[in-house]
Amino acid sequence: MTRGVLVTGASRGIGRAVAAAFAADGDRVAVHYGTRRADAEETVRSLPGEGHTALGADLTDPEAVRRLVADAAEALGGIDVLVNNAAEMRAHPPATTGWDDWVAAWRTTLDVNLTGAAHASYCAARHMIARGAGGRIVNVGSRGAFRGEPDHPAYGASKAGLHALGQSLAVALAPHGIAVASVAPGFVDTERVADRLGGAEGAAIRAQSPFGRVAAPEEVAAAVRWLASPDAVWSSGAVLDVNGASYLRT
Repeated sequence: MTRGVLVTGASRGIGRAVAAAFAADGDRVAVHYGTRRADAEETVRSLPGEGHTALGADLTDPEAVRRLVADAAEALGGIDVLVNNAAEMRAHPPATTGWDDWVAAWRTTLDVNLTGAAHASYCAARHMIARGAGGRIVNVGSRGAFRGEPDHPAYGASKAGLHALGQSLAVALAPHGIAVASVAPGFVDTERVADRLGGAEGAAIRAQSPFGRVAAPEEVAAAVRWLASPDAVWSSGAVLDVNGASYLRT
């Protein structure tokens, strides 16, 4: 049985790989984008199968999130899986960032990474409950939620909140047949960090993992795909580390 899948922030990077993984299974995918419409449309063209669509929405606007989920449900014939992947990440080290920039970084990062994901989860869950067929929600968090992000504190805090949100929803939505889980990647080879990986700190970043490299987006996508599968229902509430042993939690 094919499913309708909404992936936020899917115009490139991890989101694009996640969309491709579901499409390869025959699922219909709604590729969300914030501002990168051309990239999202290219993602849709690259996906195997039919029934895919690109949908734009500002995740900092609750009404835009509500419309996004409704439009995705209409375009896909229903939403069976939501992947909260979209993320904002801007440097704002506390010792050197001015007050206005500090406030702006926190506001935007939390609005996209946490509150936007919460609203999308609410809308998707209500849709799933109304259909009565269960569903899956998978959050793309970060190892930064555990080890800290000194130059990006709002990012680390938002991802910790996203993990906690997933665990709360896992308990609340289980009676409705909806499983919720999260992945916590480390460094991933995407466009966002290409300059850092190709620059002076690239070797040190790769050395964080005993494998001597960073993850490919497809490796994170594989974990997301599994958590959304019927085989993973008993992992609801879990936070799965996908960081190549670069950070080990106890």
